[in-house]
Amino acid sequence: METFGARLHRAVAERGPLCVGIDPHPGLLAQWGLSDDVEGLDRFCRIVVEAIGDRVAVVKPQSAFFERFGSRGVGILESTIRQLRNSGSLVLLDVKRGDIGSTVSAYASAYLDPSSPLYVDAVTASPYLGVGSLAPMFELAAAHGGGVFVLALTSNPEGAAVQRAVGADGRTVAQTVIDEVSQLNRGADPLGSFGLVVGATIGDTGHDLAGVNGPLLAPGLGAQGATAADLRTVFGSSLPSVLPSYSREVLGAGPDQEALRAATDRVLAECRAALATS
Repeated sequence: METFGARLHRAVAERGPLCVGIDPHPGLLAQWGLSDDVEGLDRFCRIVVEAIGDRVAVVKPQSAFFERFGSRGVGILESTIRQLRNSGSLVLLDVKRGDIGSTVSAYASAYLDPSSPLYVDAVTASPYLGVGSLAPMFELAAAHGGGVFVLALTSNPEGAAVQRAVGADGRTVAQTVIDEVSQLNRGADPLGSFGLVVGATIGDTGHDLAGVNGPLLAPGLGAQGATAADLRTVFGSSLPSVLPSYSREVLGAGPDQEALRAATDRVLAECRAALATS
């Protein structure tokens, strides 16, 4: 069985270092001339998948924008996941789940068990009930070749109060998360399957990411204020592990499919240039 880390490494080599989010919020649906209902949602997702699904390494649907329409919205999420898989892109579902015991086990089964209709390649997860509370996610991901991206240093201004708080051992909460996820990737080759979410807008983090040996998802690029050039400041020597993530910067070019492809190609070229290590 091929690990998520290996699949991601190959996908980035073949398609380039880029993740594109599918964030169908009401304003964007209106911008595209679509209705803010399940029909508009379905049309939006089909256009995005048809335009870029066969050229992007990773596509990241944001679950909340589907869940707000109830069961029919979740049905469209299931359909979108299938379409993305058929296009050859990896699917990272942005759910930011975190809980304990049987509940986190149920979340793991929902997203990381191949028998689930919501089965994806990887999910985002919140560690603020303790990184150890996510063990069922890590275990099921490992069993089925999946991945988990754990929040570490996020772009929102409120995050710093928690993430940069210093514990009794002198490490920040974020560094503790980084170190524990790094342990999960020890010895993995060519890349571990357990990643971190580190916002592209946060500047010099002051944290040590060198030992992660896993993917570093970098949201916040484009409309949220960060540029591809900022990645060097944020990640330094860890650049080779960075997976830049754009949403509105690409989606704002729709609904014209050629415009979506052009926007995707443009940000990908910027990412390639920023991440070049030579």
